[in-house]
Amino acid sequence: MGDCFSCQNSNCFMKKNYDAHSYGEVVKNRFLLDCKKGQSFIIEGSPVQGIYFVYSGRAKVTRTGSNGKEQVIRLATDGDIIGHRGFNRGTVYPIAATALENTKLCYFHNKYFTEELQTHSTLTYDMMLFYADELDKSEARSKKYAQMSVREKVIDTLLDIYDRFGQDSKGLTFVLSRTELANVAGTKSEQTIRVLTALKNEGLIQCESKYIFMLNTVALRAEIEKFNL
Repeated sequence: MGDCFSCQNSNCFMKKNYDAHSYGEVVKNRFLLDCKKGQSFIIEGSPVQGIYFVYSGRAKVTRTGSNGKEQVIRLATDGDIIGHRGFNRGTVYPIAATALENTKLCYFHNKYFTEELQTHSTLTYDMMLFYADELDKSEARSKKYAQMSVREKVIDTLLDIYDRFGQDSKGLTFVLSRTELANVAGTKSEQTIRVLTALKNEGLIQCESKYIFMLNTVALRAEIEKFNL
């Protein structure tokens, strides 16, 4: 997995805010975790103990909805932060996090990270901007999804995954089951499957097993353009 000196993850908050002379303390206080696909590394309701940075891999951040079902609230990949929703509350995590593939994590205990925020102004400022951006995204998504049809929610979710993670010769590189895709879109599995079938029949996407290939992103964007103005 390497150390902070050789880390190629340019999105990492710690890497962006520390120079070669100050990495020593960071390395001493960092714990490296390997999570297998399907393994949960944050349990909803468990005591808050630290904050995670994704070194490599992919994970889903979830919470339990009012109906008792799992709701996917965010997808995370290289450089993303997980656990900030519970950070410094001193109580419990309001979310859960599960690896969607074999994932490597950098973990810092709350005590150390709090001390760094109190003494490292650029790190604190970066975290403040991160929280503000997360709040903006959450509010915009809630407002948008309150007005969208099921079809539009599925299209918006597919485009978001395409824009953030891209696709290769097989399809979208962030592979989700139909149930997981429905959770992210805030729809039911059967509704999502019907939309995917319709989009496939219209020649907008191609579905092969668990893979989804975006064939016409221009047309798909046109369908939800009014929500992104």
